[in-house]
Amino acid sequence: PLGPRGPTRPEKRRFVTPPGVERFVARVSGRVQGVGFRYFVCERAEALGVAGSVRNLPAGSVEVEAEGPRDALETLLRELNEGPPHAQVANVSVEWHPPAGVREFRIRTS
Repeated sequence: PLGPRGPTRPEKRRFVTPPGVERFVARVSGRVQGVGFRYFVCERAEALGVAGSVRNLPAGSVEVEAEGPRDALETLLRELNEGPPHAQVANVSVEWHPPAGVREFRIRTS
């Protein structure tokens, strides 16, 4: 758009974190690829109202990024430790981060 002195820059939108929203990145190792793990995570995250993503990593583990209320995230973490019926979860490592403003949960391509 043009302002009184020529073209203007669009305003940058800043994400304002809703109260109580947190975020984690988890790496799940074990027998977690080829067993429906990503679909399991997506289904559980959506049921809990959690946003984020899940993807397979080259080394055979699965990465989960999740954002939402702390209690929903804690529930999702417990479910990551169980996994779907044919998975064998060996370890779940978690790092907590500031929210990124994600609004939906999706399965990312590897």
